[in-house]
Amino acid sequence: MAPWLDTLPQLEEFVARIGEAKRLALDTEFLRERTYWPQLALVQMTAAGQMALVDPLAVREAAPWRQLLAAPRLCLMHAPGEDLECLRHHYGVLPERLFDTQLAAAFAGAGHGLGYQALVAQLLGIQLDKGETRSDWMQRPLSAAQCAYAAADVIHLDALADMLLERIEQRGRREWFEADCARMLAAAAQPGEDPWPHLGMRVSARLPAIAQARLCVILRWREQEARRADRPRGWVLDNETSVRLAEAPPGVRSVHEQIFANARSAARRAREALWELLAEPPADLPLARVLSDAERRIVTRLQQEVARCAAEVELPEALLLARRQIEHLVQTGHWPSSHQGWRQALLEPRLRALINAPASSQ
Repeated sequence: MAPWLDTLPQLEEFVARIGEAKRLALDTEFLRERTYWPQLALVQMTAAGQMALVDPLAVREAAPWRQLLAAPRLCLMHAPGEDLECLRHHYGVLPERLFDTQLAAAFAGAGHGLGYQALVAQLLGIQLDKGETRSDWMQRPLSAAQCAYAAADVIHLDALADMLLERIEQRGRREWFEADCARMLAAAAQPGEDPWPHLGMRVSARLPAIAQARLCVILRWREQEARRADRPRGWVLDNETSVRLAEAPPGVRSVHEQIFANARSAARRAREALWELLAEPPADLPLARVLSDAERRIVTRLQQEVARCAAEVELPEALLLARRQIEHLVQTGHWPSSHQGWRQALLEPRLRALINAPASSQ
């Protein structure tokens, strides 16, 4: 069984023991069913032939993690989005360099969005136990089965990285892959709040401007309150109530009260705060709208062009540009800021040529 570390001296000794190791394989187990922020329950890692399971419920100090992750070593992780959020929130630190094996699999031609167990089975021929997938990681002590499952999540990352990197280099895509890993770290370091959260809800496109402005205010407040109270967004205010409030006639207190009278008890606490905030919703904000028939035809053509380009560079279409980003380009004329870099250089000239082509040639 992997060594269990539940004291600060044990963790500090592990950090010292791995020294200047060039790689660190890392994973976390967490829960967030009842919270906004992920509750870190376990950290698994291996480096320089040393394996450890760290109990973050017992060892809460951030200093060892900052020493461990601030080193210029390569951190191997699989689909690390929420793991990075855990590390940043709990310890205020992120790896200096990242190797995401799920992303690497897409660049290497092994498949897009592959889970860790599927990737291990495909590349290493090892079938991992799935029995603890929905385990309670906050319980103590963890069972032997839980510890074995957790350890397996990192012990194969080094071998996977070697195989995937070789394939990526053979395809000449290392620069693109490393740019995406760096972009992932940058996004995790500055998560921020979405200034226009209403644009992320499909229902916004059918709402009039005033209702979209009200929805923007509601969702901004919900996000701030969820973070402050450390509760899931839906517990603070569910989507259905949010939309009903947005659609309500401005300044009519009786309608506002009736919506909350029929809402879940948790949402009723928002009644007074939102009544005051909705008195003056923003007048100048980007609006979601339904695509016109002409725009839908352009989006379809652009999707087809993205698919052709993906085939040419031998990468999954979903890795290049999703329909949501294509719609953004068609509706606003602006390239999506989240997809700058190699994607923009590769795709934007081809897509703009189609957008700007005369209607008769389309």
